[in-house]
Amino acid sequence: MADVLLAVGTRKGLFLARQKAGQRGSGDWEFTGPHFNAQAVYSLSVDRRGPGGPRLLAGGDSAHWGPSVFHSDDLGKTWKEPARPAITYPKDTEASLERVWQLQPGGADEPGVVYAGTEPGGLFRSQDGGESFELVRPLWEHPTRRDWVPGGGGLGLHTILVDPRDSRRVTVAVSTGGAYRTADGGASWEPCNRGVSAVFLPEGQRYPEYGQCVHKVARDAEDPDRFYLQNHWGVFRSDDGADTWQSIGEGLPSDFGFPVAAHPRRGGVAYLFPLNADADRVPAEHHCRVHRTQDAGGSWEALGTGLPQSAHYGPVLRDALCTDDADPAGLYFGNRNGEVFASADEGESWRQLARHLPDVLCVRAAVID
Repeated sequence: MADVLLAVGTRKGLFLARQKAGQRGSGDWEFTGPHFNAQAVYSLSVDRRGPGGPRLLAGGDSAHWGPSVFHSDDLGKTWKEPARPAITYPKDTEASLERVWQLQPGGADEPGVVYAGTEPGGLFRSQDGGESFELVRPLWEHPTRRDWVPGGGGLGLHTILVDPRDSRRVTVAVSTGGAYRTADGGASWEPCNRGVSAVFLPEGQRYPEYGQCVHKVARDAEDPDRFYLQNHWGVFRSDDGADTWQSIGEGLPSDFGFPVAAHPRRGGVAYLFPLNADADRVPAEHHCRVHRTQDAGGSWEALGTGLPQSAHYGPVLRDALCTDDADPAGLYFGNRNGEVFASADEGESWRQLARHLPDVLCVRAAVID
C-alpha cells in the first residue's frame, strides 16, 4: 500500500493532490496550490528513478518571463528553477522557445536522462535530471522538417516514448509533422506514419510519409512493439513497432479527439476521450465519457458511472488523461471546464475530485512511498 500523487497543470498554475494509502476510491484528496500562480503549466513528469526519491518536473509558462522548467525533490513543497534557462535554442537555429509541451524521463539505465518536447517542434535531452537540456540536432535538422507546419495548437512535439527494452530507441510525435523514431539514441531519425491519414490533404495524398497531425501516442503495457495513436480524425494501432498502422476507430461515437492512455500493466487495454469534431471540440454526443478497449481496439465501451449524466461541454486535452501504476490501476482526467475526475477501478466507476479549477492542460499520477 502506498500513497498516490496527482499533479494537475492548469492555465493558471499547478495543483497537487495526495491520497493516503488504504483510502483509494473513498478517501479525501488533499489539494495544494496553485504552485506557479498565474503561469500556464503544459507539461508534468514524475521521475522515480533517482536514489533520493521522486523528482517532479514542471514546464511553466509565464506571460511575463516566458517558459521555464522547474523541479522539486520534496513532492512539491519547494521548487527550484535553474539559474540559467534550462532550455534554449542555439542561435544558429534562429528559433526561440515558445512552450515546453512534454517532459519524459529516459530509460531505467539512464537515471539522469530526461527528454523535453517543445514548440517549435524540437526535442531536447538532459543528462542532469532536467536542470539543463541540449537540442537533439539530428531531428531538428531532419530534411522533412521544412514541410512541418503548425497545427491549431502550434508546432509542438508532444509525445516522447522510450523503449523499455533499449533506451536508445525513442519514438516521438509532433503536430503537424507526424511520428518519428530513432534506434541509435537520436543520431538518426525516420518517419513512421504508414497507414495514418492526413484528412486535410487533397484526395490521393491523404496517406503521406510524414506531415500527419498526430495528437498523442501511447505504448502497450505488455507488447512494446504495439502503439495506440489518436490522430486528427482517426484512431490507429501498430503491432510492428510503428512500421505500419491500422484503423481501430470503429465502434467509437467519434474518432476525433486528443488523448490516448494505455493501461500500465494489462496488454490490449487503452483509453480515449472522443470529441464531436475538429470544428466542434466538445465531448462526443455531449456525453462526458471515457472509452476503453480491452482487445487492442477490436471493440470499445463507454465508461460513465459517476460521471456527469446531463449534456456536457468540457473537452479533454492530449495530456489531460492518464493512469497511475497502482493495482488496480487508477485513471484520471481533467477538462477545460476545470473539473478533475478519478477512477480507482480502471474506469469502472468515477468520482469528481475538483471543480472550478482553471482550464486543465495536463494531468499526471503516480504511486509514491
